[in-house]
Amino acid sequence: MTLDELYTTILSRKNADPKSSWTAQLLAKGPEKCAEKFGEEAIEAIIEAVKDDKAALTCEAADVLYHLLVMLAARDVPLADVMAVLAQRQASSGIAEKASR
Repeated sequence: MTLDELYTTILSRKNADPKSSWTAQLLAKGPEKCAEKFGEEAIEAIIEAVKDDKAALTCEAADVLYHLLVMLAARDVPLADVMAVLAQRQASSGIAEKASR
C-alpha cells in the first residue's frame, strides 16, 4: 500500500459512521484530537529510536505516517500538496532551502 492509497482510504472514512472504523472515530473527534494523537505517536517513535529498537521503531514509524495522514485529512490538506512541497525542496540543497525560509 502506498501513502496515496492510505490517504485515499482515510478520506473515504472522513464522513463515515464513527462506529465503523478507528479512522472514522478519530476524525469525528476533530482536528485537535488528530493532532494530539499524531504527537503521541511521534514521541513513541522518538523513544524507540533512542532505544535503538529497530522493530519497535518500524511499527511506530508506520503509526506516525498513518496519524500524520489523518491529521492532514482532518484539516483538508491534500497529500499531493505536501508531496509538491517535498518535490520543490528536492530541487535545491537542504541547507540552501532551509536558509531561504
